[in-house]
Amino acid sequence: MATHTRHYGGNPAAIAIAVIADIAALVIGLWILMYVLDANQGNSLVDFIQDSARWLAGWSRDMFVVDPNWWRVLLNYGIAAIVYLAVGHALAKAVRRF
Repeated sequence: MATHTRHYGGNPAAIAIAVIADIAALVIGLWILMYVLDANQGNSLVDFIQDSARWLAGWSRDMFVVDPNWWRVLLNYGIAAIVYLAVGHALAKAVRRF
């Protein structure tokens, strides 16, 4: 949180936007990692992360249909994570200016 405070000048709205974007990207990144490492999908934590990532990346989940499946997951979910980071931090920077 100290990095966000310093980077966004202590503006609480800007900090909240940046943190939410970071959390969204982190959840998606965790799902990518769990999928690539073949995590037990019967596990409740893995199931929660998968459901959360599916919801967050619903708009990009089937953007590209490629093989193998790990590449499809990496590409489609990775795009969502990058967009959340880029848009979230750009929005936080714009809010800080006001």
